[in-house]
Amino acid sequence: MDLKLHRPNGSCGKSGRGFVPGELFYSALVRSTGAIERIDICAEAWGGPPEQSLAWWKSLYPAADSAGSTLAPVEVLLDVLEQLDGQPDEKALRYLLALELVRRRVLRVVDRHGTAAAIAPDTMLLACRRRDSEYHVQVVPARAAAADGVQERLAALLWSGGAA
Repeated sequence: MDLKLHRPNGSCGKSGRGFVPGELFYSALVRSTGAIERIDICAEAWGGPPEQSLAWWKSLYPAADSAGSTLAPVEVLLDVLEQLDGQPDEKALRYLLALELVRRRVLRVVDRHGTAAAIAPDTMLLACRRRDSEYHVQVVPARAAAADGVQERLAALLWSGGAA
């Protein structure tokens, strides 16, 4: 599954000032009531990650003519995957994030549908060599993964400009 990734918000979440191409800014994934929001903040307004942050990273705001888009750093994606564990309301978002990490070869599928005795039914067992960890991720039906714009939410949260 390929997710279409979107650009960050074009202005600072604190000051409201628009970003200029090449400007350093910070992105944070922040848990709010019933959702995870992405907040982009210019470097001069950044005072550290906001409360309830799941992850944060710095980027350079892309030029208008720049091609392509990238995901947030892999370590940030793994942190978010771990922090979403055990949160039933976020199972679709966690499942899509895990699939994206499999697609990027960060995670490897060990068992697909809980066929091993130690794995719950409808659960994938994924291995991560980077962290020498295993993750149990509940498989979510396609309808649930597409419900409430989960794919768009993931894409909007995780897009990052060039690494800073």
